[in-house]
Amino acid sequence: MSESINDTNENHEENNDTITRVTGMYKDWFLDYASYVILERAVPAIEDGFKPVQRRIMHSMKDLDDGRYNKVANIVGHTMQYHPHGDASIADAMVQIGQKDLLIDTQGNWGNILTGDSAAASRYIEARLSKFALDVVYNPKITEWQASYDGRRKEPINLPVMFPLLLAQGGEGIAVGLSTKILPHNFIELIEASIKHLQGKRFKLVPDFPTAGIADFTNYNDGQRGGKVRVRAKISQLDKNTLVITEIPYGTNTSSLIDSILKSNDKGKIKIKKIEDNTAADVEILVHLPSGISPDKTIDALYAFTHCEVSISPLGCVIEDNKPLFIGVSEMLRRSTDNTVELLKSELEIKLGEFEEQWHFASLERIFIENRIYRDIEEEETWEGVIQAIDKGLKPHVKHLKRKVTEEDIIRLTEIRIKRISKFDIDKAQQKIEALEDQIAEVKHHLANLIDYAIAYFERLKKDYGEGRERKTEIRTFEDVDATKVVIRNTKLYVNREEGFIGTSLRRDEYVCDCSDIDDIIVFTANGTMMVTKVDSKTFVGKDIIHVAVFKKKDKRTIYNMIYRDGSKGATYVKRFAVTSITRDREYDMTNGNKNSKIWYFSANPNGEAEVVTIFLRQVGSIKKLKWDLDFAEILIKGRASKGNLVTKYAVKKIELKEKGVSTLKPRKIWFDDTVQRLNVDGRGELVGEFRGEDRLLIITQSGMVKTILPELTTHFDDDMIVLEKWIPKKPISAIYYNGERELYYVKRFLVENEGKEELFISDHPKSQLEIVSTDWKPMAEIEFTKERGKDRKDNEMVNLEEFIAVKGISAIGNQLTKDKINQINLLDPLPYEAPEEVHAEDIEVVDEKDVSSENASPDDTNDSKPNAEGEQGSLF
Repeated sequence: MSESINDTNENHEENNDTITRVTGMYKDWFLDYASYVILERAVPAIEDGFKPVQRRIMHSMKDLDDGRYNKVANIVGHTMQYHPHGDASIADAMVQIGQKDLLIDTQGNWGNILTGDSAAASRYIEARLSKFALDVVYNPKITEWQASYDGRRKEPINLPVMFPLLLAQGGEGIAVGLSTKILPHNFIELIEASIKHLQGKRFKLVPDFPTAGIADFTNYNDGQRGGKVRVRAKISQLDKNTLVITEIPYGTNTSSLIDSILKSNDKGKIKIKKIEDNTAADVEILVHLPSGISPDKTIDALYAFTHCEVSISPLGCVIEDNKPLFIGVSEMLRRSTDNTVELLKSELEIKLGEFEEQWHFASLERIFIENRIYRDIEEEETWEGVIQAIDKGLKPHVKHLKRKVTEEDIIRLTEIRIKRISKFDIDKAQQKIEALEDQIAEVKHHLANLIDYAIAYFERLKKDYGEGRERKTEIRTFEDVDATKVVIRNTKLYVNREEGFIGTSLRRDEYVCDCSDIDDIIVFTANGTMMVTKVDSKTFVGKDIIHVAVFKKKDKRTIYNMIYRDGSKGATYVKRFAVTSITRDREYDMTNGNKNSKIWYFSANPNGEAEVVTIFLRQVGSIKKLKWDLDFAEILIKGRASKGNLVTKYAVKKIELKEKGVSTLKPRKIWFDDTVQRLNVDGRGELVGEFRGEDRLLIITQSGMVKTILPELTTHFDDDMIVLEKWIPKKPISAIYYNGERELYYVKRFLVENEGKEELFISDHPKSQLEIVSTDWKPMAEIEFTKERGKDRKDNEMVNLEEFIAVKGISAIGNQLTKDKINQINLLDPLPYEAPEEVHAEDIEVVDEKDVSSENASPDDTNDSKPNAEGEQGSLF
């Protein structure tokens, strides 16, 4: 028994000796796995722009290439000899290459990048290498080879790609601990950039997407980490109730885009009636809007809340010398171009060697036959003797050769057939040698002028393959869309003033306004506190609410008029202020901060209106003046923290509204930024004019359409717009147009009578076209006549359009300009004219708008100001 116990202990000791800790092994295994995924799966090589699976697919296609289409399933099976993974990953990678329409000539259903439809099964679709791929990807003579994973075959380490293929196709992948996202660039622009690099010139690259769209590359950062590209769908207005999407952002498809629109509609952020997807070869998505919904506002809402605008973060990561390298696209192009030059040099050097070898043997062959050296071997009985005899016969004639004659050269001479010797033509042989000499000289010239040769190579690529590869993505600078301005008011806001609650679920209480679930709400209470909070179902903000509304950030035009008592028995003060920025959910005291302060009067005015109120005092002691009027127009607009101006030191009985006011703000200046095709109030672009409440914009297009609109900052403009200015209703529009039906030129002058209606003011004939249009009071035009055969050219004629025709209706055809043939019509500087001055009721002394939100204004500042428009008027407390 004791012996068996001892045996067991000995076994335990032996087992303890064989235990191995595996933590270190895990560490090594994970590092090996990470390295494998980075180098062999996810990240492309900088040398040829291929990931391993893509390189093996291209190599297999070259193996199978006979000019005819091969089943993709066959190519996939062949690739598995080189790629140690399943057929699904190979087929997916091949479809992605094929959809880029550069390296693979496809046949069958290869899917659709626009709709997101997948390709048919690999047994149904076919492929072959494109002419471009055969031209730039392969050259076995300059390719470095390695054994395949099982050692049975040879595969390329890198393919000798002589083109910036990685930038043309783009590439992305997620490895272990890093990722890459290189965006596709335009084929022609890459070639032009390569040429500029070779010429020592600067170049700039921005992506070009196969799905087209509109993109802002302001923050592209050369495709490096930290950059950002904003891409938008191309949306236009088909009619007043229909939008059409004709191009989509990169990385989306029509299915995902429509899903995002429907989800935003379900959440109430936008409002649509229905969507039709008519996409086939080109994108066409019709978005039908309910009546009463603004198309311009909906376009911005689509950009703000759906995949109609996406943000892409590029990350330039490639493999170089078996290590990840983070570089920008400009450096990628430089390295690719330099690599192309080296490959071209290697190709030329190999070609030069081949030509020189051909020249060497052709010269030897001529010497051998022309000097009948083959007769010297007739009596030789041994092979060594034959070699020596030929060598001896050649020696007097080979001094001009460029290298020594070797035994291999002599053996080749012995292999010449008698028939060839008997038919040898000395002249033809000399011509062949001279042709080879020309080819050698040409290759040497290319090597001596390698950069010029490389430039010519890139220019040939552009000529041969650049047709139809023009830029698809429009480059534009975007303005940010303010989501709060374009969101649909999808819920209702209620208030319980006495208890101090606001929210969307208080349906039994007082209705305030429509709002959205992303709005902020501003609240004022009777004790003089203000708070801004996010809209919610029910929020407590403080008892005795006197004002609640949707808060507009950076709003300098909404002015609050307030009269308050300072403390329980203090003096009464008046103040005017704007609220432009706040900290959400923080209470602000709008009074002087003393306990038991009270607001006597409060009003919120969207356009800075200044009303007149009547102050009533209590009868206390010997006060003589118990009633007087206070005009808010005389109070300077200050910061919200200012104390205000003293109204009275005595007790106030009540304050009543006497009369509504007009705006004390200057007319709003509006600019048009041609870069982004948008209006703005920030001083960017060209000043359009100063606009009051109902002032409108005049828009005229090259197609002969005219309309007037309110100057909303969200308005989208057509590309063919030629006139954008402030509309003066009594100012005529003058136009000269070609009437396609009558084949004559006509002049007309008219006024726009239907505000907001788009009207055609030229003939609707397909050949009709607008020549010139002017909004000057006294426009002048110059007519250049065509020289008719056999006649002298008629002198140019000046036309005063105001005298030529009176102002008529917009639908009038106008007066015929001339019967003579016209070569050209030029619009000249107008005649001097003093336009009638615009008179407005509110044209009185005003305060500069820059003073509207002077947060640091002194509490004791008093003074003037003056007004414009209608809005919410006062509340009495």
